[in-house]
Amino acid sequence: QVQLVESGGGLVQPGGSLRLSCVGSGSAFSMYTIGWDRQAPGKERELVAVVTSDGSDEYADSVKGRFTISRDSAKNTVFLKMNSLKPEDTAVYYCAAGRQTGNSYAFAYWGQGTQVTVSS
Repeated sequence: QVQLVESGGGLVQPGGSLRLSCVGSGSAFSMYTIGWDRQAPGKERELVAVVTSDGSDEYADSVKGRFTISRDSAKNTVFLKMNSLKPEDTAVYYCAAGRQTGNSYAFAYWGQGTQVTVSS
């Protein structure tokens, strides 16, 4: 089992940047595939970025070229650097831990979420 704690959310103007952090517990954290997904009011939950245990990453089309996911295994931390933020990026962002299953992912653990608001 793993516990996840997100931080780094806040209010930012359009075009600005934020970096979210996800700290995981346990020595097996580095073996998990970690994803960031987001939930905006009235919208479906969206998986925006994933990093596997070997460092491979994948992004949703909506954030490709603007968001970067990375991990520091020594610190049990995964980051989501978000640049060129848009109002439509406003959402609660959740960190999730799981595994890759073929061409998809299965997540079993989630953090409590951190609010990102993009507004002038």
